[in-house]
Amino acid sequence: MKHRERRLVVVALLATLVFCAGLLGACTQQQGASGSSASSSAASADAQSAGFVVGVAWRPNAESLSYKSTCRALEAAGITYVLLPQVRSADLSYGTDNKLTEGVDATGALSLTAAKLVRCNTWQESDAAEVLKGVNAVVFPGGEDVSPSLYYDPQEWHGVETEKDYSAERDVSDFVLMSYCLEHDIPFMAICRNMQMLSAVSGAEVIQDIPTWFASQGKSYQNEHKQLADAEGHRDFAPNTVEVEKGSILHGVVQKDELAGCPCWHHQAVANVDGTRLTVTAHAVTEGIDMIEAVERTDKTYAIGVQFHPEISIQKKLDNEANVQEYLDYDTALALFKRLQEEGARQLAEDPDNLGLRPAA
Repeated sequence: MKHRERRLVVVALLATLVFCAGLLGACTQQQGASGSSASSSAASADAQSAGFVVGVAWRPNAESLSYKSTCRALEAAGITYVLLPQVRSADLSYGTDNKLTEGVDATGALSLTAAKLVRCNTWQESDAAEVLKGVNAVVFPGGEDVSPSLYYDPQEWHGVETEKDYSAERDVSDFVLMSYCLEHDIPFMAICRNMQMLSAVSGAEVIQDIPTWFASQGKSYQNEHKQLADAEGHRDFAPNTVEVEKGSILHGVVQKDELAGCPCWHHQAVANVDGTRLTVTAHAVTEGIDMIEAVERTDKTYAIGVQFHPEISIQKKLDNEANVQEYLDYDTALALFKRLQEEGARQLAEDPDNLGLRPAA
């Protein structure tokens, strides 16, 4: 078949897939926290019957606002999705409750010894390929701090008791799954905590606690990235203005130089991406300092991370919250999820006989 004819066939297939995905807006949910072959096989069967599917990376607390809002955002975009089970590493030991039986330090983070095994072996000898069968793209939602033992240059924990927030099992699951996606060029979007995980997987430097870091720089800090509770105890996401780099994948998605009202809730950040394959694609100026708000791997088809929470803007719009106008507009937030669908559908259209990911030979 000539190149032009082949391209027309691919475009036609892509259009059909995107249309069908919209009709299949009701989600295909696979509740799973065990990472067992039985649960992942069930997810695979559901995924293949639906055609195009996005996987939502596992989180122990499936009731968190960010996690549920991510699912609602996918539904609003008309995207069929599955909740992926836990990914486990054969280099570590798990109990019947799927928690690590060793390799967790006193803070709840992954120990240096266990983290070294995960960093060195990444997805090898894990069940990542099984978990991802029939899945065409992945969303990595926000959540807990990343164990500092997983950094390229491992660190001790930040020492802030009020911010002691780790899930060693989730760190293993996300690190392994993300490294598999990168190795096999599976499209994905990483949100907040998982932008930091993308940075850790890629070897970037992470600021463990923004207020502490600002103090070390002799700068004041007004909690611009995480609203403190008001007199009534109410807390909300902090709206931030983010400047987007022209020519980046992110800019191509949002079609804007500036994003107003990006919902933020984080006390950590990516410090720099020097010496890595990451490119900074957005930043926010805080007390005169450029804080990294988005990154992407330009060596991959579609591997992006955003420090802010687009799913929260969508949730606020769907729930008609009174302060919705303070946050990133609905259509721009939705575009990030739709682009993930387009990238996954394009790859599926180019290889229609492969509904799942190709495990390494």
